[in-house]
Parts: sequence; C-alpha cells; structure tokens
Amino acid sequence: MGQIKFEYQEVIQKRRELIRYASRITGDRDLAEEVVQEAYLRLGEMAAKQPLARPGGYLARIVRNLAINRLWRSRRENEAFVPDGEAALANIVADQPSPEQMALANDQYARLEAALAELPNRTRIAVEMSRFGGAKLREIAEELGVSVTVAHELVIDGIAHCRSRLR
Repeated sequence: MGQIKFEYQEVIQKRRELIRYASRITGDRDLAEEVVQEAYLRLGEMAAKQPLARPGGYLARIVRNLAINRLWRSRRENEAFVPDGEAALANIVADQPSPEQMALANDQYARLEAALAELPNRTRIAVEMSRFGGAKLREIAEELGVSVTVAHELVIDGIAHCRSRLR
C-alpha cells in the first residue's frame, strides 16, 4: 500500500513547526503536541489506504482541523463547568443522544462508509480530503495531479453519490 517517506531531520523540523502552529490555535503546547501526534497517526492511516503525493501539506491540514476541534471541545467542556453545577449537568444530559439516535447515527455511518467504498479511488480520495480533511480544491487537485475543475467535479460527484445512498 501507500507509504510516506520523510527523512528523520525533515520529520523533526516539520513536527516542531506543526507544534508551534497547533499551539497558536489551541493556546496550549501540551495539547498541541497531542494534536500533532494524532495527526501523524491519521496521516499514516491515510497513507496505508492510498499513496499521498504531498503528505506534508495534508499533514498541516490535519493538524489545523484537529487543533480547531480540540479548541472547540475544550471551550465546550469549560462551558459545562460553570458555578451552577445542576444547570450545567442538565445541559450535559440534554445534549446526550438517546439510544435510538445513536443507533440511527451508527447506521448512517455504516451506510456512508459503504457509499464511499463504492466510489472510484480518485473520487473517494477527493471526497475524503474535502469533507474529512478540510482540504481546499487546489490542494486536492495538486494531490491527485488534476485541474481544480476536475477536483471540484470529483468532489461534487462523490458527494452526490453518497447522498443518494443515504436516502
């Protein structure tokens, strides 16, 4: 399968840059280090599925998205721990999905995975980069070696296919 090739010094330098980048987003160096480590793991998982022409750019995008998600989650958790503990607890309980909602969500997730698996490889990569990796069309085009117009068409076609399978 795909394999990522980085020189040791390149990995160390890139890691430092990514930690600084994630730290600026999260405001917490320890959290930034966790984000970067998780990003490397996710990049490895993606590379095992398909070859990545520009793993460095994709890695930066993963770090950005993870850092923003962690910051959002951290802020949300902090909002839950307000002085009025009972009100906060009621909000947390109200935010929890019911078992029925969880079952529906799991079913939809399985159907989405199946729909993605039906897509041609290039289209699936474009959709995953766009929707899960937050990549811009230009980045997708560079990764796949196609024009921005073709990248846009791949994403649109893939999303339309997934929507039709989820109906």
